[in-house]
Amino acid sequence: MLKGANAPLRILGGGTCAAVGNPVAGRPLSVAGLAGITLYEPGALTLVARAGTPLAEIEATLAAEGQMLAFEPPDWRRLMGSGGAATIGGTVAMNRSGPRRVAAGAARDMLLGLRFVTGTGSIVKSGGRVMKNVTGYDLARLVAGSHGTLGVITEVALKVLPRPEAAATLVLHGLDDARAVAAMTAALATPWEVSGAAHLPQGPWDGPATLLRLEGRAAALAGRRGKLARHLAAHGEITILDDPDRIAALWADVAAAGPLADRPGDVWRVILRPTDAPAALAAVRPAAHLIDWGGGLVWMLVTPGRDIRPALAGLPGHARLIRAAAETRTRIGAFPPESPDVAALSAGLRARFDPRGILNPGLMG
Repeated sequence: MLKGANAPLRILGGGTCAAVGNPVAGRPLSVAGLAGITLYEPGALTLVARAGTPLAEIEATLAAEGQMLAFEPPDWRRLMGSGGAATIGGTVAMNRSGPRRVAAGAARDMLLGLRFVTGTGSIVKSGGRVMKNVTGYDLARLVAGSHGTLGVITEVALKVLPRPEAAATLVLHGLDDARAVAAMTAALATPWEVSGAAHLPQGPWDGPATLLRLEGRAAALAGRRGKLARHLAAHGEITILDDPDRIAALWADVAAAGPLADRPGDVWRVILRPTDAPAALAAVRPAAHLIDWGGGLVWMLVTPGRDIRPALAGLPGHARLIRAAAETRTRIGAFPPESPDVAALSAGLRARFDPRGILNPGLMG
């Protein structure tokens, strides 16, 4: 189909994030029918699945063997007001990664290989299906996060990891944004392997809550959480959660930007140096916000139609508009503007992989 296409195509997975990015006018091309796990070797920590395989199916298969997708893919359906089922291909195409990124890396960091189809109809295989066979140019990491503009992903090979035996979450109460970032920075600098660091200005408790997750062997977890609590005692009052269901639900809500999901307004995702998070929030003054990745990711809810990028000028990083009306995404651009050098590089890559400009044209600007 791609080789014979003579008009723009709008590449779709499960449809959960179809409204992310600049609006695309094109014929829909869904990969949802390319589904199924084609290889799973628990002993080798590898899984291969077709792009349209639902994430829920993959996660259930891994859970049965005590394993997981380490990058903790978030479920944005509530945030986006969408239905459908998230797919592994769409997740990799967007490089969507949850709170555990601070410890395990992003989706692209777990890629062993990809199969994808370019805008010319050529089938490209990058990497391998098992870790020992990963060689050559790392096109897989290039395509991950390209939102279908360089190629249509048809198969994904991933490294998976053992599921932690136990988890605990330390909750620091009553911190403002600056003190919360300081506490998270201190925690992430310790040897006790913090796997999640987030701050909720209005959490499930009365007032702000700063969350620090520890995971691992049950026998060692009690000692680690005690040492971390003592290390952070000067930062404020601390309580410890150890109920696994409550911990899982809490971090799933963080990954999904749950505190912002049901509120009207535009939602921005700001990536920056953790220590700059308080300054960014002071500059924008959003109606609501959530800090993740120890301060490296800030979700902001603002008035519909507002462009927050001018307020962030001078702070290294970038701001991406995730949820907004099509008119707003078209007018101000969902993705941040590229520097001339980066724009030239992007144009060259697209000319190489999609010379006719038919794959999600304009989605990324």
